[in-house]
Formats: sequence, structure tokens, C-alpha cells
Amino acid sequence: MIARRADTKARADLATWKMMAKLNGSSSLPKEALAFLSSYKGFLETMPETEANEATIDLIYKDYYAEMGGTGTPPDIKSVPKDPIVELDNVTAFKRPAPQQPLAQNSGTNARPRLPVALIFILLVVIYVGIRYYLFR
Repeated sequence: MIARRADTKARADLATWKMMAKLNGSSSLPKEALAFLSSYKGFLETMPETEANEATIDLIYKDYYAEMGGTGTPPDIKSVPKDPIVELDNVTAFKRPAPQQPLAQNSGTNARPRLPVALIFILLVVIYVGIRYYLFR
């Protein structure tokens, strides 16, 4: 359980740190994150990006595993699919919803007659006055 949580947190943190570095927000990152990012950049010089990601995640995972109370060497957790999924078109086209018909056009046999607000108010006043008149005479 600790290993799974440490791996998930390591993957999420690396993705967050890389995005913050791309957006020039790396100055607000903790020293630990900056150290892992510099090791990631070092890995990028010697290996492809996917392998550099996995190597950095492995470093972060080992650190988090020890922090979360794991003892000994952390177990191997491989959650990366063997064949990377490549999406060529990941944009969903916006479709405008169908316009709804106004209630006035739905005046068929199923439509209920609506009482005006003033009539309801007048009926409530008549009931109130009637109760006051008969009970407190």
C-alpha cells in the first residue's frame, strides 16, 4: 500500500514540477523538487524522455517510500504500459445543445393551467382574514 501511494505521488509530483518549470514557476518549488528536476535534466542529456521520466520517478519514489515509513528496498512497481498510447486527435469538438422550446409553445393537452401570482396572493389574504375573523372575534 505504501509503495503504491509513493509511486502515485511521485508521478503526480514530477508532472506538476515539470509543468511549473515550463511555466517559469520553478522559483516557487521546494529545494527537493529543484534537485529532482536537475537530475531529470541530467537524465535527458543521456537518454530519451520516457526513460528519463521513469528514472526520475524511480528516484522520487524511493525517497517518498522511505518518508512514508517503508522499510528496506522499495518494491518494483511498474505502472507504465508497454506500448505507449499515442493520441493524434485529442480535441473534442464542441456541439451546441439543441434549443429548448419555450413553455408557451407547449400549450397542448398536457399543459397545466397556471394561476397568476396575484390570484394566489389574494386567496392567501382571504384565508388569513377568514381565520382571523372566525377565531379571534
